[in-house]
Amino acid sequence: MSITQETPAAPAATKRELAEAAMRRSWFPVARIVDLDAPQRATLLGQDLVVYRAGNGTVAVQDRRCPHRGADLSAGAVHEASIGCPYHGWQFGAADGGCVRVPSLADQSKIPPRAGIKTYPVQLKYGHVWTVLEDPIRDVYEVPYWDGVEWEWLAGEPLDSAVGVAITVENFRDVAHFPFVHQVSMGPTPEVVEPLSPTRDGLNVWMDRELNAGSGDWAEDGNCMMHYFCSAPGLASITYDYERLGKRVVAGFPSPIDYNTVKIFWGVANQVGYQGASLEECLRVEDMVYREDLPIVDGVQPREVPWDAEFQEFSVPADLFTLNYRRCFGELMQRAQAAPQAQA
Repeated sequence: MSITQETPAAPAATKRELAEAAMRRSWFPVARIVDLDAPQRATLLGQDLVVYRAGNGTVAVQDRRCPHRGADLSAGAVHEASIGCPYHGWQFGAADGGCVRVPSLADQSKIPPRAGIKTYPVQLKYGHVWTVLEDPIRDVYEVPYWDGVEWEWLAGEPLDSAVGVAITVENFRDVAHFPFVHQVSMGPTPEVVEPLSPTRDGLNVWMDRELNAGSGDWAEDGNCMMHYFCSAPGLASITYDYERLGKRVVAGFPSPIDYNTVKIFWGVANQVGYQGASLEECLRVEDMVYREDLPIVDGVQPREVPWDAEFQEFSVPADLFTLNYRRCFGELMQRAQAAPQAQA
């Protein structure tokens, strides 16, 4: 009598694994457009990338390692439609990554047919170059508060932070830390948070909140309405709507170097004709806000939201907006789990 042994079922994916899988299928910025005069190094979820603009204007995001002997292509020269390796001069097309020239070969028809570098999708938006590592499950972010408005964008200097995407977004849109972290940039602000009324739909959550100008760097602008908007996994924005001045924006796009570390790409925008501070001045003040946050947030433990409840947390009504953002991220995980990958 033979005994049939059943193959044990594979363990269910942890939420952390689902979060990583979802981010690999989501768009993130990897460089500022203004920096493309030279090839840029980037790392997205552990994947080393080179970002550049070829002579013909094509913007490319590709694997950084040369498949010949492993040199760093970001140190290479950009040509009309390709990038050249700094080690042996091999060139790879900006459009598809195929090897188009090997200088040591007298007969270029002898180029190894499979030599090439992986090339990723590219979109240029909000002053940045965006890409996605795998078959996307969502589009690059669209913010309804920005519809129908002509904007001028200015990208900030990217900032490194030792926490993950979700922790970073939560910090951007947390409203209870202002009186403790932003005394310089915002001045005295009330400790008690009024009842919050966020609205969530799918991957997006938004909320309107009145701003009392207070005595900080924005005091002379007067009061306004702040339109908070977040989208999973990595957009957090505020659109400031001043009755007297017009509209301005600050937006953060944290990009995961790995699961627990981000490079914060961010920028400001003014409505064309905005009567308040210049883009440069708005950037200066918002940069101050970011730099006030960094030393506090970089000490948060764990370094990413404990999706698998490995740490105990307690929440209060002031956390209602960020709790809704976590629900958005949870829906993104579900989409990644349900949506099959496109065949290469």
